[in-house]
Amino acid sequence: MTSPDSVSAATRRSIFLLSTATFSSMVGQRICDAMLPELSRVFSVGLAQAAQVVSVFAITYGIAQLFFGPLGDRMGKYRIVTLSAFFCSVGSLVAVLAGSLDVLLFARLLMAVGAAGLIPLAMAWVGDSVPTDRLQEMLTRTGLGSTLGLVIGQLLGGLLTDALGWRWCFVFMTVLFTVVGTLLYTDLRRQGVTLLPQRAVVVPQAADAVQPVVLPGFVKQAMIIVTGSWSRTVLLMAVVEGAVGFGVLAIWATHLHQRLGLSLSMAGAVVALYGLGGMLYMFMGRNLIARFGQQGLVIWGGAIVGVCACVLAFTPHWLPAIPASLFAGFGFFMFHNTMQATATGMAPEARGTAVSLFSSFLFLGQSIGVVLAASLMDRIGSSVVIAGAGVVMALEGVFFAWALGRRTSPVTMQ
Repeated sequence: MTSPDSVSAATRRSIFLLSTATFSSMVGQRICDAMLPELSRVFSVGLAQAAQVVSVFAITYGIAQLFFGPLGDRMGKYRIVTLSAFFCSVGSLVAVLAGSLDVLLFARLLMAVGAAGLIPLAMAWVGDSVPTDRLQEMLTRTGLGSTLGLVIGQLLGGLLTDALGWRWCFVFMTVLFTVVGTLLYTDLRRQGVTLLPQRAVVVPQAADAVQPVVLPGFVKQAMIIVTGSWSRTVLLMAVVEGAVGFGVLAIWATHLHQRLGLSLSMAGAVVALYGLGGMLYMFMGRNLIARFGQQGLVIWGGAIVGVCACVLAFTPHWLPAIPASLFAGFGFFMFHNTMQATATGMAPEARGTAVSLFSSFLFLGQSIGVVLAASLMDRIGSSVVIAGAGVVMALEGVFFAWALGRRTSPVTMQ
């Protein structure tokens, strides 16, 4: 058993700063959710068309993973995270100045390209830098940043849109990414690494990190990962999780606004509790991991999401939506944190590529979920869409627990 102080102070400091990057990435991803009705009104388009600010981000984010993973493996994960944060600030500034929906979509595309280098490479850097038996616990720290970002993104998206207008959401994002990039750059210099790579690139590693290995080309790396039956299972689960866990979440605020009459600010605040529930899990994660194990976490997590989604979908009053959103987030991150830990172990010799593929499939699923949810809610109603996604999440938890059981049994998946 590794002692509690086996992760150095320098590594812990870097993990904290990486959590600020995951925070800013998630704020950027979710800040548009509550503003969809306002964008629909301002640009005189349908809700499904306005929802492209979410789906375009998700699609671009997913595709960009295919490039950032190998780039991080070769040029240094921490360096790429730093550069990506600064690039996101540029995309956010373009969004501030957008005069049409098309320009706003282009700005969201730029933001997504930058954001693609934040969460996955932060996770991969942690995987490289901490002992295996501390990995899932340390991932809860970067996960805490992303879940807090989910809270703030949902909340500010509604509050700023109602109070000052949607452009101020992106003013906030411009400042946030600039500050985060500066903090990361300061820590990068402490590590003795330049922001731009020199002729000989040395990947920054903490004192307790594993030694780097000579990597094959990206195509070979990707083929090693996707040809394994276990890796394919994890990637398939990522698509489903992204669709029903992240994608459908984009219409929760709209559902509360249209069906229960809440203001955009109030609807965004209620949905922000989803992220607060995730934060609650992150604080309790160490004990829950030890008590339930990975199989228990995914079963209970999926079940909690299923029940809470049905409550939020069919409640005739908004009050039950408050605990439903909170506990749905708690259950989702029980599941999601286990998925993250599993993804970091798919290919330790090319962890950046493996985690980026996982994130690519996750956000491919999110983009599918956003498009389907926005389209189906006009046909069958948002209540059915939200409840159906919850049921699928519960079933996924049962299946993935079974798959994890097979993985650890004497006859394992290769």
